[in-house]
Amino acid sequence: MHKTRFSGAVRALRPALFVFLALGAAGLAPASASALPIWLHLPEQASTYAHEIDGMFHLIMWITGVVFVIVEALLLYFLWKYRHRPGRQAHYTHGNNRLEVIWTIVPALICVMLALLSRRIWTQIKENMPADALQVQITGEQFAWNFKYAGADGKFDTPDDVITLNQLHCPVGKPVVATLTAKDVIHSFFLPEFRVKQDAVPGLKTRIWFEGNRVGAWEIACAELCGLGHFRMKGFVTVDTPEDFQKWLGEQAAAQLQENTAPAAAPAAPAAAPAAAPAGAHTQASAESAKGGNS
Repeated sequence: MHKTRFSGAVRALRPALFVFLALGAAGLAPASASALPIWLHLPEQASTYAHEIDGMFHLIMWITGVVFVIVEALLLYFLWKYRHRPGRQAHYTHGNNRLEVIWTIVPALICVMLALLSRRIWTQIKENMPADALQVQITGEQFAWNFKYAGADGKFDTPDDVITLNQLHCPVGKPVVATLTAKDVIHSFFLPEFRVKQDAVPGLKTRIWFEGNRVGAWEIACAELCGLGHFRMKGFVTVDTPEDFQKWLGEQAAAQLQENTAPAAAPAAPAAAPAAAPAGAHTQASAESAKGGNS
């Protein structure tokens, strides 16, 4: 009797399983943003690999969404089917091996598939750094972002380095490799439109890269609670044309050079000496003094 009941349950699950597999396979195909419901829309894609991250995100959302619908539908079905009715007696069972094998193997295969797909994207974004990229050093501190570019000598930590505060510029179509660190506490460098989010940790240098695919300006946020001023720790990334980027970098270098080589303020003039008395007045005063002494 028990086997008959669970065989019926397995047969009832088959249509739901087929629907789940079909929708999961459909989720592998890239979907355009306009075809998605508004609650699945993400920020605009401003970097070259943003669409791959979004594709993985939407795939996981579809799979988990289908699982949620199936589980909740079965929950409601069993609540209705096995509701209390007069004369019905409860019975106990040790389960069904076939059903347990199905709901163990299917999630395992899905997890393996997601792991393989995410591993490919992880390798592309986190391990294969472009060789011909623009190098930038980023340091987070309470509560600002410091950006450092190599100067004309192409080396960091030399007098011609260009340092900016909360302003990151890069040319469109040119990869940027950034080295992240922090001065004080853990910060998180977050560019939502670029799909970049990486912690900046004191004493640790972490490399990330991205490539802007359009000209524009976006906000840089700190996504880690880093102190009372966390809410105001933000900067801006600007993707320029190559010509505008070189012009901006040259202007920053010239302004910094002028500031560093400006002459020191002239020392304050010494206090003026008291004016000498006119010669005639001195002679007259001496004569009156002498007269007073003789009297």
